[in-house]
Amino acid sequence: MAERVNPGEQARLLQQAESELMGWEQPQAHLREALAQDHLHLYGQPIVSLTGSRSMVEILVRMREEEALMLPPGEFLPAFAHYRMMAELDRWVACHAARAFRPSERYAAVSVNASTQSIEEPGFADYAASQLLEAGLDPSALIFEIDEGDALDRPDAAARFAGEVRAVGCRLMLDGFAQRAVTFDPLKRLRVDFVKVDGSVIRKIRRSGSAAAKLKAIVRVGELAGIGVVAECVEEAAIVAALKKSGVGYAQGFGVGKPEPIEKLFER
Repeated sequence: MAERVNPGEQARLLQQAESELMGWEQPQAHLREALAQDHLHLYGQPIVSLTGSRSMVEILVRMREEEALMLPPGEFLPAFAHYRMMAELDRWVACHAARAFRPSERYAAVSVNASTQSIEEPGFADYAASQLLEAGLDPSALIFEIDEGDALDRPDAAARFAGEVRAVGCRLMLDGFAQRAVTFDPLKRLRVDFVKVDGSVIRKIRRSGSAAAKLKAIVRVGELAGIGVVAECVEEAAIVAALKKSGVGYAQGFGVGKPEPIEKLFER
């Protein structure tokens, strides 16, 4: 029979294994240092208007590691989520986005992602709006993106968050729509300003009748309800042409604009 490890030693070994898995000693301290020392950097990806109106920018985040290496979100966001630090990260992003953004002839607004932990934390929307006001911006210049999964799995938290967003004058976008939902109820219940159609639909609209019909229905509801429609994962010129023909208002993806450091994006 294997020797049983006492609880204290087991906890130490698990913590050591966790550190090795993440590639950092003391991962939680590493994340707090990244927040405190501004080792995080904002990027932006255009959400391009297809109708001639002003475009928007989705704010993305990268982490700087040794030798100026920029880690993509998939390499550090799971750690923030694991240690229940996503709300702290989202606050950092909202604060720095407010400082960096200035509306221009090209860009009317920025969007930031609100994680599950931020949606469940009362006061996050109010904090973000206060950062905008301190920067001299209208709250409507900030759009919160929440995931369809949160709208479906956490309806009460999502509805409360949506109410807070409206109360402070910011706007709301439902991200990844139609990946799971078979109803427009989340759009009506949350009273969203924009809906971002999931890439699993957008990639197939030229070769799948059902995908094209699904997009057509979303556009029709958007027109009736005054909801802006954004297509994500747009990577081909032919898709852009199809989106324009379908009446989609905005497109996002490598085919219309790649992520860039925000200081480079906003200097144009």
